[in-house]
Amino acid sequence: MVGAALRNTDMNAVARHIHPGWAIIAPLLVLVVALYLGPILNIMWLSVTDPEPGLGNYRMLYESDSLLRIVWTTLRICVITTVFSVTLGYSIAYAMVHCHQRQKNYMLTLLLVSFWISILVRTFSWLMLLGRSGLINNTLETLGLVSAPIAFMRNELGVLIGMVHYMIPYAVLPLLVSMQSLDSRVMDASRNLGASGSQTFWRIYLPLTLPGIVASTLLVFILSLGFYVTPAVLGGGKVLMVAEYISVQLLVTLKWGTAAMLAALMLAGVLAMLWIMSRFMKLSAVFGGSTR
Repeated sequence: MVGAALRNTDMNAVARHIHPGWAIIAPLLVLVVALYLGPILNIMWLSVTDPEPGLGNYRMLYESDSLLRIVWTTLRICVITTVFSVTLGYSIAYAMVHCHQRQKNYMLTLLLVSFWISILVRTFSWLMLLGRSGLINNTLETLGLVSAPIAFMRNELGVLIGMVHYMIPYAVLPLLVSMQSLDSRVMDASRNLGASGSQTFWRIYLPLTLPGIVASTLLVFILSLGFYVTPAVLGGGKVLMVAEYISVQLLVTLKWGTAAMLAALMLAGVLAMLWIMSRFMKLSAVFGGSTR
């Protein structure tokens, strides 16, 4: 009797702390988790079992010169894209914070509109602009600035132009959140104490926005790692990055183990960088959420 009474008491305590709505949500939550974790676990399993059990796929990272070259090409392009995107994004975010509210609304609207334009549309737009007979080359030749078309396509230059253009809005968001959270009285106090505008910026403003810079850098770098359409179209097959190489391994050579290994490494790298980002800024704040 005493045992039954204790069990009833425990069940009543649990019922008071668990909302009845969880009975409806729990099955759907389990299904969603299974649909997300299932493919990820399958990729991890394939990376160590296909074509044979072991770490042979991971040994290819330092045994295969072609694979190593693709990895370094991807990292190099991502780093360059991140540097230019964050630099330009910082300038745009700084202008948005310090302009009038009406101008800020216009700039914010243009920034948000850029997210609604498909990456395919953007990439093919650059294809028309950067081609040998594109608008840019025709304009330069008409003005007499060049005697022959500049090779913007089928090289890293065209890929970088397309990727930087796409990544700038993502770089602006965390920087804008960081700058808007600053107390302007700190900068006013610096100027009142005799500091010039440049001294206030380099010694006060820039260090205070460092968390936003770190978050913006990691966000742009993470998104750049998975680029597929832009390098494939603007690179013309001559600039091979990891995402396109994974597609080739899956659809052409059918080496699923190699593709799974690269996907697993990218996943681990992204999770590590997201963890680093969370040390500097709340992930919800990166996408415009509350910073509290």
